[in-house]
Amino acid sequence: MLRLVVVDDHPVVRDGLRGMLGTQPDFEIVGEAASGGEALTVVAAVRPDVVLTDLRMPDPSGGTLIRLLRERVPGVRVLVLTTHDTDSDVLPAVEAGAIGYLLKDAPREELFRAVRAAARGEAVLAPSVAALLLGRIRPHRPLGEARLSAREREVLALVARGRTNREAAAELHISEATVKTHLLHIYAKLEVPDRASAVAAAFQRGILT
Repeated sequence: MLRLVVVDDHPVVRDGLRGMLGTQPDFEIVGEAASGGEALTVVAAVRPDVVLTDLRMPDPSGGTLIRLLRERVPGVRVLVLTTHDTDSDVLPAVEAGAIGYLLKDAPREELFRAVRAAARGEAVLAPSVAALLLGRIRPHRPLGEARLSAREREVLALVARGRTNREAAAELHISEATVKTHLLHIYAKLEVPDRASAVAAAFQRGILT
């Protein structure tokens, strides 16, 4: 079971997340909080695997809250779920140690996958957030430079929709090893280190739309 704490200052949002996450047999909601201060107390008491938190709420919030959570409960994974994807929101959250950053309009299946990935220690970023971060560290490159094959674009499109290697393999009727090989080729062509960066680069360069 993955033990989760939900942090949001809107009761309706907390109720909705609790009901949605509660449909998954491997999720257990062990606490919730309506403010940053309450979140620190609850998380320290129950020590969950993943904290699913909004950014803007009564203090502390944003990057400060994430940093304090990570300092006080070092093993916890913090997954941001918010409506805000500006530089002033995203960068402090990522720098403070958030392992993932999703927007509240994400489909529920994407949210479920993100929670599981976060628990495994895997970074999960909404495409717009990944593109923003990549744009801060890499200059824009022309569309024609990547030259992904048709199959590589299919694999990358599935990755962008949150599919695992196994799920992508099943949808494309190829082996999981072949998916991994395609991903390695994609990383090399886009000059990126991982899945999130590959998706961000693809959106930024117009390979994915």
